[in-house]
Amino acid sequence: MKIGIIGCGGMGTTHYLSLRALAEQEGVEVTCIAECRKEFLDKAASYFPNARTYEYGMDLIKNEELDIVHICLPSYMHAEHAIAALEKGMNVFVEKPVCLTEEDCQALLDAEKRSGKKVMVGQVVRSFKEYKFLKEAYDSGRYGKLKSMVMQRISGDVRWGFENWFQDEKKSGSVVLDLHVHDLDFIRYMLGEPKSMDVKATEFPSGMVNQIVASYEYDDTFVTAEGIWDISPSLKFHATYRACFEKATLVFDSGATPSLEIYKPDGEVEIPELPSEYEEESDVAGINISNLGPYFTEIKYFFECVRDDKPVELAPLSEGVKSAELAIKEWKMAKEYIEKKKHH
Repeated sequence: MKIGIIGCGGMGTTHYLSLRALAEQEGVEVTCIAECRKEFLDKAASYFPNARTYEYGMDLIKNEELDIVHICLPSYMHAEHAIAALEKGMNVFVEKPVCLTEEDCQALLDAEKRSGKKVMVGQVVRSFKEYKFLKEAYDSGRYGKLKSMVMQRISGDVRWGFENWFQDEKKSGSVVLDLHVHDLDFIRYMLGEPKSMDVKATEFPSGMVNQIVASYEYDDTFVTAEGIWDISPSLKFHATYRACFEKATLVFDSGATPSLEIYKPDGEVEIPELPSEYEEESDVAGINISNLGPYFTEIKYFFECVRDDKPVELAPLSEGVKSAELAIKEWKMAKEYIEKKKHH
């Protein structure tokens, strides 16, 4: 199967390293790559010496016939490239957030429907083994009902990125659509749409939202999720959750070993077995990701959906769109909260 990659920066590197690993065991061939920064393009090309190279993604879409294209561009470029690829007859794996406006959400859904092609969104947390374990625990009811859950996703200020795009909220959607959207998406995936929600936020001196604390109400549980880009670029990336069930509390800490512990009412602490289909640590990407495992898992899953003509159930476009829409709503609520604070 012929695969193309558009965007070879931080996220793109994670994708092409996963595709290279996949190519060793499946009928995967990366036939073309696009990246406007020469040093990033050269680095990617060193992994795929036979691939054709392009400066711009739109040129790649226009000139190539592909089974799958991976779109790993800055967030504000996702929708136009995904729509162009669908219109060309390509199946599309697009990074999260799938887009930044409600208009683009609708345009993407329309293009998917017209093309009849498959689209998957890189909501990778759905493929992390610790989060899969949590969802299975919730779905099976093995620890009784979920009473409450607190999630956190913490990062230093993001000062990498093409033309500093993270710092322009029209391009990144702020911390809400870039970072917090992971937890928001997982909460929806596990619990469905919240009955109500409440948002508190802070901003950078530039006026961009840099911290959000969102609370979600469900029938018999409540969830709080915090996402922050700290004022310092030195704060290490860190993700956690604490899920309080009737008969156990699950505690995940991305910086700890073991990363997941189960606390029982009798005082016992259990360390669950977490199988992983691919273990590969790599800091080549130069962003806050070193474990390629979950990326490999989602990319392999999408490849199999296309190869076997199966529906995309893990993170289809419809889900990526719903999470983007909820994040857009929260982003507006965050701005309103900050404005109200100023006028008190």
